[in-house]
Amino acid sequence: MSPSEALPPPAAHLTDRLHTASALVRAGAIGAALGELDALAAGSDALDETGRARLLALRVECRLARGDLAEAMRLADQLAPYVERAGLAAGFAHQAKGELAAALGDAEHAVDHLLAAGRAVAGLPEDPELLTWRAGAALGLVLTGHHHEAAELATEQHRIAVAHGSAYAIAQALRTLAAADPGGHRVRSLREARAVLAGVEAGRLAAQVDADLAGLLLLRTDPAALPEAVLLLRGAEHYAGMEELWPLQSRIRRLLDRCGEPPHRLRAEALTVLTPAELRVAGLVAAGLTNRQAAERLEVSVKAVEWHLSRTYRKLGIGSRAGLELAFGVPA
Repeated sequence: MSPSEALPPPAAHLTDRLHTASALVRAGAIGAALGELDALAAGSDALDETGRARLLALRVECRLARGDLAEAMRLADQLAPYVERAGLAAGFAHQAKGELAAALGDAEHAVDHLLAAGRAVAGLPEDPELLTWRAGAALGLVLTGHHHEAAELATEQHRIAVAHGSAYAIAQALRTLAAADPGGHRVRSLREARAVLAGVEAGRLAAQVDADLAGLLLLRTDPAALPEAVLLLRGAEHYAGMEELWPLQSRIRRLLDRCGEPPHRLRAEALTVLTPAELRVAGLVAAGLTNRQAAERLEVSVKAVEWHLSRTYRKLGIGSRAGLELAFGVPA
């Protein structure tokens, strides 16, 4: 067999890479997923219709997670040829357009597109990791005042997720149930979602669940709920900052403000406010080096390291090196 015959066909290779990128999105590694998806776009003509629609939909999802509405809108326009068709390609197209409409604050059009996604894939095997139209539609129905319909969709999504057995899908369904639940079980559903995600790589979903739970805890009059809410928000803040998910980060910081807690500056922000010398020192100390070890590594005095750290603490709004790794978030 020649070397060329041993290689997989271009379409099969691209499909495998698309599956990998999709897994990265579910894991919450949005930066890594974007790099892979943007690279795949150059050879997308080798994909079939469903693959091309899925690639575009994933790119829209990641851009929305980053708050890049202009690029998300540009990519969504490329999905126009798929929305009038049936099957998965149409399902991906409508779901992406629905997510974009939701991000733009148009809940009614979001619901229209998401329900159309459901109609497009009617009769096909259910994969709640692949298409999540029920979750988005339920949230949109809550915003438009259709609580009964939202609860029905959320319940159906949960049933399908449990039958499928995916921890990610079950946790997402529980989050949707919490949003659509008119009763008093919202906190319980979110705690269950957190338990389901334990040990699962799903950083973005976990941060969303934690932010939802913290928001509900802050509605309680119990003072004991405040420390738990802050702890949840700090973890979510760190993840959102590392992945540069600014819409989620903005929401988390509004909740922290309600707690009377200042925001931590994270990665991209640190890069803009710290000097190169401060970045080098803080990166080493955040990685666990002592002041003396950092000084030896950089061939400077311990006093210089202390001076740079003092300026870093002041700029980033932290009080000591104990909070540096969380607040700084930049690897050495």
